[in-house]
Amino acid sequence: MRLLIVEDDPLLGDALAAGLRQLGHAVDWFGNGSQADAALSGASFDALVLDLGLPGGDGMTWLRRWRDRGLKLPLLILTARDGVEQRIAGLDAGADDYLVKPITIDELAARLRALVRRAAGRAQPVWQHGALEYDPARKLVLWKGEPVDLTGRELAVLEALLAQPQRVLSKAHLQEKLYDWSGTEPEGNVLEVHIHHLRRKIDPGIVRTVRGVGYALGSGQPSP
Repeated sequence: MRLLIVEDDPLLGDALAAGLRQLGHAVDWFGNGSQADAALSGASFDALVLDLGLPGGDGMTWLRRWRDRGLKLPLLILTARDGVEQRIAGLDAGADDYLVKPITIDELAARLRALVRRAAGRAQPVWQHGALEYDPARKLVLWKGEPVDLTGRELAVLEALLAQPQRVLSKAHLQEKLYDWSGTEPEGNVLEVHIHHLRRKIDPGIVRTVRGVGYALGSGQPSP
């Protein structure tokens, strides 16, 4: 997943970003709503973690503004404000979940997986597509019941395709899921290399190339 964190505490923000990156996610972290707003217009994210006590504009203000604008991105409030009325206000303003600091990275990641799963219309924690099974919590891929060893980047590409199995995804969209703005820009045909590895390790038909458009998930059935 590519995640956006809006947190003004530099120590906490850095810890959240580092912890989520260690779990295999691409993470962009900003200290105020204006920076996050600009990021939302320039990249595709899977979920957003929002602090409420932000400089230059309260997090609730940004939350209402984004929802009024039609932003449907799954959004989790992570704040020190622990009053019941504040929780209710945050959820009623459009947040999908509300957590009170402190929290462990593992729980935050689990909450984000649940939000993204619900947004994609998936009730089950394990994603299944034909003979392919993927458990995001354990980063476990099974093909015809057998485990497949994939790198973090290969998993990110596969997860992006599984999240929208009926859509053709552009090269730019897939690259956005792999790299945040703090990391190294992708070079040359690195995405094509990841796609090649997925086909070699899983099945030649697991990813379809749509010429001039991008890539799409295959049928999920073994190639003849």
